[in-house]
Amino acid sequence: MARIAVASFRHETNTFAPHPAAMADFETGYSWPGLVRGEGMPPAVKGFNLAVAGFIRRAEAMGHAIAPLVFASASPSAAVTEDAYESIVAIIFEELAAAGPVDALYLALHGAMVAEHLEDGEGELLARLRQKLGPKLPIVVTLDYHANMSQAAVEHATAITGYRSYPHADMAETGARMAQWLDRHLAAGAPRQARAFRQTPFLIPLFAGCTMRAPADAIVAAVAEIEAETGVLLTFAGGFPAADIADCGPSVYGYGADPAAVDAAVARLAEMVEARERDWGGDVLGPEAAVARAVRLADGACRPVVLADIQDNPGAGGTGDTTGLIRAMADAGLMRAAAGLVFDPHVATVAIRAGEGAEISVALGGKHAVEGDRPLAGTFKVIATPDGQMTGSGPLYKGARMDLSPMARIRLGGIDIVVVGKRVQAADQEFFRHVGIEPAGMKFVAVKSSAHFRGHFQPIAEAVIDVAAPGPMAVDPAALPF
Repeated sequence: MARIAVASFRHETNTFAPHPAAMADFETGYSWPGLVRGEGMPPAVKGFNLAVAGFIRRAEAMGHAIAPLVFASASPSAAVTEDAYESIVAIIFEELAAAGPVDALYLALHGAMVAEHLEDGEGELLARLRQKLGPKLPIVVTLDYHANMSQAAVEHATAITGYRSYPHADMAETGARMAQWLDRHLAAGAPRQARAFRQTPFLIPLFAGCTMRAPADAIVAAVAEIEAETGVLLTFAGGFPAADIADCGPSVYGYGADPAAVDAAVARLAEMVEARERDWGGDVLGPEAAVARAVRLADGACRPVVLADIQDNPGAGGTGDTTGLIRAMADAGLMRAAAGLVFDPHVATVAIRAGEGAEISVALGGKHAVEGDRPLAGTFKVIATPDGQMTGSGPLYKGARMDLSPMARIRLGGIDIVVVGKRVQAADQEFFRHVGIEPAGMKFVAVKSSAHFRGHFQPIAEAVIDVAAPGPMAVDPAALPF
């Protein structure tokens, strides 16, 4: 039996987003629990589709003891403030010291964290931990599919592996996979691992990296095939393109006992990724053209047409309150339509105070001065004002207990809009069901999400349309002011 220290510190940083991630954002949390340290951490994450939860469950099942340090995660946004970064890193070191001797350290990180005072949040954390713990103690890491990997992170970790699905249905599974790898590694006497790392010389638009579509589906299938053939712990990271840092972009990395085998495996997969450069794109329409196509596709259809507002994805640093797509839907007179989630706690509060059945004259969204966007002013009918307390049921958020209050369902013409008090991407049907909307029964459903929505909404959709309405998360990385 080994004693394994466990910590999770996660943030996906969009350096072009308007608001930083402060300590209060980590303390509040968003789709996942707020900051919790020490023995309170395992019960706080139990049952969630999180890498740290999967690791703890599998490690304990194999007989290992867990020394929990901290769980800290904030909604994707601009850079993590220096105060928040240093405060949470200090907690990790304080809890590590209090834990006493350990045989290994496991970190569930994101891989695309940028702080105000440094570009490589994960690489810096690993460097500090390696200096503290010495060269031999195993430090193993799981990362998000959208990690912007650095040489420092690769070098300072004993081994790293990443998610293999986007939508990230396999987060807990990835943590469990790393627990199994670490178990074998410790049983073998913790031998030194060779490692290789190769960055891809282009950026992949966020929506185009979805593993439910080509070419990402073939790439992640190849990861498992090459790993099975070679024994190399291999990862393809699609990268997070909205980060103005040196290491922004996709990469391939691997770990193993044989340096030649590791180098060859990484080179083989990287060449597959780079050979498909022209395929990493997709059909994207402006809001008016997208709505027009949706109307044509919905004619005679038995299932809803799903429109994805991919440039205002709160899961990628979007403000969650742009109105371009909803405005186009209203202008086209769509009926039996639903849209969400719109982040506007003020409007949600006004709706709750007015009560169900009331009409409210408000300006919805558009409160963050996003270029090309403006509030949607009108008279809305209040349909429902639930408490906002729910549990996700889809592949990404299954088991996630969330508080989206204040929350309301308001209607403009034939469009029912879900308004919330927390920035969360609309990747789960429960967000709509909680206000009395059954997505499968609608004719049109608009969601603020880049690709995570596909896991729960694509199976019920007649068609999915990617929409580029004005928003802070540019669909084309070339449009970002690097």
